[in-house]
Amino acid sequence: MFAGIVVAVGRISRVQPYQLGQDQSGLHVHIDAGGLDLSDVHIGDSIAVQGACMTVVGLASDHFEIDVSRASLNLTVGLDREGSEVNLEKALRMGDPIGGHLVSGHIDGLGVVLRCAEMGESRELVIRTPRQMARYLAYKVSIAVNGVSLTVNKIKDGVDSCDVSINLIPHTLTITTLRHVKPGDQVNLEIDLIARYVARMLSVANSNNDNQAIA
Repeated sequence: MFAGIVVAVGRISRVQPYQLGQDQSGLHVHIDAGGLDLSDVHIGDSIAVQGACMTVVGLASDHFEIDVSRASLNLTVGLDREGSEVNLEKALRMGDPIGGHLVSGHIDGLGVVLRCAEMGESRELVIRTPRQMARYLAYKVSIAVNGVSLTVNKIKDGVDSCDVSINLIPHTLTITTLRHVKPGDQVNLEIDLIARYVARMLSVANSNNDNQAIA
């Protein structure tokens, strides 16, 4: 579990083909940790990389290594680009402050950046999300974009998509890879866990009401 508060920006230093079980299309990825403190990290620990929860399989004082399956590569962006920067966050420990919101590190879908433009001292980020995510999105709800906990400021529903507008403050731009995003880029998205639970409870409640009506 994570909070969507990026601790450091690392860099993918090496990408190698790797066989994961029967899957021969996975990747073994070396990541320079940047300012991330690895002194309390162990093999098997989880680190969010661009918002995706990854297991540490190799470790040194200044870098760590992960294995990424083809399934994960198909559902995410930014884990296979040698030389690219990545947002990093270590898993929460009991008692850690949750400065953002609860983030599982399981990517729900890919969004496409429509706009990223200066707005005063901040920057407006507009992302087109898959239509199936629309029911989880609302004004002031939380969303994780490339692992960064952000707040939705505007919503615009379309026939096949849902556009969300987010305000990026200077601090966020300084300490995350979001400073590099531009129109046309894909980004990793994770919906708010509470929104997911609420949607599930409502769907079950409606299903039970329908069954009672039929009976």
